[in-house]
Amino acid sequence: MAPLKNGGCPLSTPDAIRWHNDQLQLLDQRRLPAHCDYLSYDDAESVATAIRDMVVRGAPAIGITAAYGMALAARRCTSQPSVAAWTQALDTPRRALADSRPTAVNLFWALQRCDSIIEQYGNGGDVAGALLELAKALHAEDIHINRRIGDHGASLIPENSIVYTHCNAGALATGGYGTALGVIRSAWRDGRLRGVIAGETRPWMQGARLTSWELMQDNIPVTLAIEGAAAQLMRELRPSWVIVGADRVAANGDAANKIGTYNLAIIARHHGVKVMVAAPTSTFDRNIDGPQIPIEQRPAEEITHSYGQRVAPEGCQVSNPAFDVTPAALIDAIVTEHGVIYQPDRERVLAHLNAAEDAQ
Repeated sequence: MAPLKNGGCPLSTPDAIRWHNDQLQLLDQRRLPAHCDYLSYDDAESVATAIRDMVVRGAPAIGITAAYGMALAARRCTSQPSVAAWTQALDTPRRALADSRPTAVNLFWALQRCDSIIEQYGNGGDVAGALLELAKALHAEDIHINRRIGDHGASLIPENSIVYTHCNAGALATGGYGTALGVIRSAWRDGRLRGVIAGETRPWMQGARLTSWELMQDNIPVTLAIEGAAAQLMRELRPSWVIVGADRVAANGDAANKIGTYNLAIIARHHGVKVMVAAPTSTFDRNIDGPQIPIEQRPAEEITHSYGQRVAPEGCQVSNPAFDVTPAALIDAIVTEHGVIYQPDRERVLAHLNAAEDAQ
């Protein structure tokens, strides 16, 4: 591991996911940045719990983690004689992984890739080995995809810009490099940025704990701001773009992302600030429009308590959606590994996805 600083964390952003000693190891993102601890997993049900409990988070990272979870599940099975038998044997761990978080479509995309491996190798092949190779391939592929997203997005940013980002869509939320932070990293490399504003992102504080820390590791100037300061800062500092990731992009161009993104898009439109969504094509869902995207409701205790201490009155009614959906009309560009969708709508989104499939 890299040299350490800041309470046990390395000088460079560590891997969120790694395969080591025949186990899946996940960086416990709940304890960052003060503690850099890896937790080890050897069964899919524990991996599903880790996803649900936010040990690992971010749509691409969740998908990669689920693929490793399926590999672990297959390794714990006795050899099965057929595709049908493998499917039945892996049904319980697969459902546990699928139920871990409902909004991030990369989770289901990865599980479908695992289903294809079972179909291919289930009649006498090495299913467990093939699933592990798939997980490793998805992991490596995601890093390459993120760098392409970063380069496409950076080309849209004017020189000497300030940009605003929300939540954490960086190396910690992906296989490495990041989607929204990938754009920011590439723009910084190209000399286009002079600074980043990062919203704190309640209640899990991903902006405060993760994004500000990631950017500081790369020596990219970052200013941490409370959520309620967004309008004032946009009026004052005039960022060129709000840049965010996504957990699901619908066929009509609506995008689900961490709660508070919709607010930012409305504020940005009022102040003439453009909105960019950075996401791989695996995050797109051709089958639904924005209003049909399932929105995860998180436990009430996440906002009624702070560090285990109650801060809200006993019996207080709570709404704690993890995500919101930003309408396509408020998004100026969606950036994928295949390029840019300007002014996204159904026709442009589907044309982009079709061209991406044709190119593969």
